[in-house]
Amino acid sequence: MTSSQGNGHKPVAAVDLGSNSFHLIIGRVLGDQVTVLDRLRDPVRLAADIDEEGNLDERAIERMQASLKRFRERLVNIPAKSVRAVGTDTFRRIRTPKDTLSRASAALGVPIEILPGGEEARLIYLGVAHEEPAIDGRRLVIDVGGGSTECILGKRFTPLLKDSLRMGCVGFSRRFFPEGRFTRKGFRKAEVAAKLEFEPMQRRYQEAGWEECVGASGTMNAICDIVRGAGWSEGPLTLTDVKRLRGELITAGRSERLELPGLTSDRAEVLGGGLAIVKAAFESLGIESLRATKAALREGALYDLLGRIRHEDVRDRTIRALSERYHVDSDQAERVERTARRCLDQVARDWKLEPESSAQLLAWAARMHEIGLALSHSGYHKHGAYILENSDMPGFSRQEQLRLSALVQGHRRKLTRVPFAEFPGAWQEELLRLCVLLRLAVRLHRTRSPRPLPSFKLKAGSDGLLVRLPSSWLERHPLTSADLEEEDSFLSGCGIRLRVEAL
Repeated sequence: MTSSQGNGHKPVAAVDLGSNSFHLIIGRVLGDQVTVLDRLRDPVRLAADIDEEGNLDERAIERMQASLKRFRERLVNIPAKSVRAVGTDTFRRIRTPKDTLSRASAALGVPIEILPGGEEARLIYLGVAHEEPAIDGRRLVIDVGGGSTECILGKRFTPLLKDSLRMGCVGFSRRFFPEGRFTRKGFRKAEVAAKLEFEPMQRRYQEAGWEECVGASGTMNAICDIVRGAGWSEGPLTLTDVKRLRGELITAGRSERLELPGLTSDRAEVLGGGLAIVKAAFESLGIESLRATKAALREGALYDLLGRIRHEDVRDRTIRALSERYHVDSDQAERVERTARRCLDQVARDWKLEPESSAQLLAWAARMHEIGLALSHSGYHKHGAYILENSDMPGFSRQEQLRLSALVQGHRRKLTRVPFAEFPGAWQEELLRLCVLLRLAVRLHRTRSPRPLPSFKLKAGSDGLLVRLPSSWLERHPLTSADLEEEDSFLSGCGIRLRVEAL
């Protein structure tokens, strides 16, 4: 899409695979806003069936697949490139994410990204910032999900502070209120545990300050709806309201005995854990009042997808910021990127590489391949891979970070299939071939000369590459000729040959 008018009637969709519920939102782009056409919610509650070792119960996987197949039916007429599906805390904790993701993606019909905690927080804030009226000052957003709690302090569309905490309404309910039993002792323990999670960040947020506090997602909306429905308050949620609701739960004793306006049975089962976290947030951060919003992660994912469609990709800004932070030689990075793209253009069809997504990943890898030099030249490809795997990279899913890290790790020295072994089979072959192209581009620019390369031709086969270069150029560049011969031996460990032929 090249303009908002051009996409005015084309639908876009986001799927949020949360730890408590799955959500599908379908919208239509009008100008800079998304008009919602449809919403679906399914309380799958994955977090209730994952153990401490990260093993997800087979019954939960079957529930997940059944839910995603229902979503797939609603998405049947929307192009895959206009759909973004993201997984949150439970997917981050799964012991065998590759296998589970394969089954989930097959059921939904589109790839599913696992979001790092920081990226989940950014998208939540993005959704709230787009859907809520703008304010002059800072806004604190708190989202109590099924498996994690996100806190974000920002101004307009920019997050200034963001944290993802390992606690959520499903996990806390299972841990402190087993079988839906509400006790005063259980609440005390849950609130202390939550305050311990808030403690490392509370001073930063209190010192920064905010003009309003907004609560996102199901737990916050359920609590605010109950308070209003019971007639306790018509305004924003306060600590007094939270304490009163806490007392109601303790008096009832069990989740099935709760008789509160607007409370569904599936929300009642996880209300205790969510309420304890909300009370701890009020007390730890010094929140005076909070109002709920319907906007959440799914809206943020939708707006982020819209930015990608319009070529306003936050991931490109992230790459530029990392390049500046680690003082990457931008001229050399640009040379390698241009040559890597030339290589891809010539072999994409024979090697079955998707031109757009492969070009984007290869370009990022070229931009980042020397990032590790900021630490040390010795083993800098490994340093670079570590930086990319562990940095906070706004816009990037966990898989994207790992793929980029693997390409940078594999761009020099002997190449094996080890850096790609943890990826699904189709990705392994794609990454291996992209890595070969990146390595070739790096070799051709080893002199770091600004002079353009001569015209060259590549022919790709199942077992490797044939590179045709002008004989006169090879004679004038004996170091590069020797490098290309050495590269052939470095690639042999993964079953790829690199042959050079003089034109």
